[in-house]
Amino acid sequence: MSDAPKIAQTTPYPVEVEAGKTYFWCSCGQSSKQPFCDGSHKGSSFAPLKWEAPETKKVFLCGCKHTKNAPLCDGSHSDL
Repeated sequence: MSDAPKIAQTTPYPVEVEAGKTYFWCSCGQSSKQPFCDGSHKGSSFAPLKWEAPETKKVFLCGCKHTKNAPLCDGSHSDL
């Protein structure tokens, strides 16, 4: 695996999250359980991002892995 993340998809993942629940967002793009970590990063420089949902609602988690506001989509996929 290189230092650049694999682009899992070029659109965000809409996900219903629960307030106070912890999620582990895949930062490497290799996970088969996108947008969440399945351990595929092992042996690389990547690690999942631990994120706690501040409220129960639908969020859009980054699919391209290039967001500057991880794990949330910031539109970076538009520049790829």
